[in-house]
Amino acid sequence: MNMLINARGEQCPIPVVKASQALGGMTSGTLEIHVDNDIAVQNLQRLAQQKQVSIRVEKKAVDDFAVFLTVSGPVTAGDVPLSCSAPGCSNWVVAVDTACMGRGDDALGATLMKGFLYALSQLEQLPHTILFYNGGAHLTVEGSDSLEDLKAMADRGVEILTCGTCLNFYGLTERLAVGEVTNMYTIVEKLSGAERVVKP
Repeated sequence: MNMLINARGEQCPIPVVKASQALGGMTSGTLEIHVDNDIAVQNLQRLAQQKQVSIRVEKKAVDDFAVFLTVSGPVTAGDVPLSCSAPGCSNWVVAVDTACMGRGDDALGATLMKGFLYALSQLEQLPHTILFYNGGAHLTVEGSDSLEDLKAMADRGVEILTCGTCLNFYGLTERLAVGEVTNMYTIVEKLSGAERVVKP
């Protein structure tokens, strides 16, 4: 069975997520992925190594690559890059205090945060709770680019909590679109009781 994925224009980690999902349903054949940047190619090369499948890359133009992953048997689980690596990591919490990931350019930071939450939603083992406070409150309200991913995680049982004081400060209380309003006492409880806290 051969498959084609056009991932041109897709931000990290979408190309590798799509490829990983497609490989999971293959036992033979070639998966062809079209991407438009070197980073996506490198991510796909790491995926091929982890899944133990052969890979061939054709550079068609400056920003045009065709990556071929050839499957000749059941694909190994390998070191799946988008799953929780800590055994028994069932009560872990993600704490999001800004709508931008990292420091520097805010537009880039917003793109990175969107990519982070999308990648988070693709994990096999999701966090127990995601906390949003301060600028992070902007991500759980109407108009957020991450609402679809957050709602998908909520549907899978992830507890999504947004600081009520923060929503009120930014005038967003009436626009909350996913999860529930919480308070600082609960935030402290969730953080102190977690087996692991991840902060993007």
